[in-house]
Amino acid sequence: MGSYYNIDAILTDAQKVPCTFTLDLPSMGYLDENTGGDIKAQTSISLPLWLSTLLAVQRLGPSQVPLCTLDLPPSISPRVLNALKADPRTVDLRSLAVNFYEGAARCLELFEEEEVVDVLCETFKKRAAEIADHAHNPRGALGEGADFLRGLDEMERQLFRAAHDSSKAMRLWMGEMKRKS
Repeated sequence: MGSYYNIDAILTDAQKVPCTFTLDLPSMGYLDENTGGDIKAQTSISLPLWLSTLLAVQRLGPSQVPLCTLDLPPSISPRVLNALKADPRTVDLRSLAVNFYEGAARCLELFEEEEVVDVLCETFKKRAAEIADHAHNPRGALGEGADFLRGLDEMERQLFRAAHDSSKAMRLWMGEMKRKS
């Protein structure tokens, strides 16, 4: 979990995660937009990550059954993972989650999914190379790369800005060095 004042951490924890309740919960229907109603066992509801995490670790009764079980969020579903394996540059991560990598990392703290970790690492490596290429080549960012840049999540956008600013500073420095010599 990030800093209390970090807006990206707040937005990440607000992402919805599907969870399935294991027990009947009387008068908790407001979680499922059913004010005054009950939540029945095996009901699946998408709740914010921060809330679903708290409910999943809460144990009740003599059998110590958790209130709910968590499922992987749609942003890292098998369908998305297959698309990322095929060609990570074609996937619009921003449409899946504004803070895609932070949300995935936060979810993977709760799940032991080595395959997901491997896919996300490879995705980041391949997309980082593409981001660096667009950052150093301004024509690419304006042409066919515009769609790719629109699909960057927040972490990738920060990477693009840093690479673009460093490239710009390097060109300025090189220009100054030429003038001095």
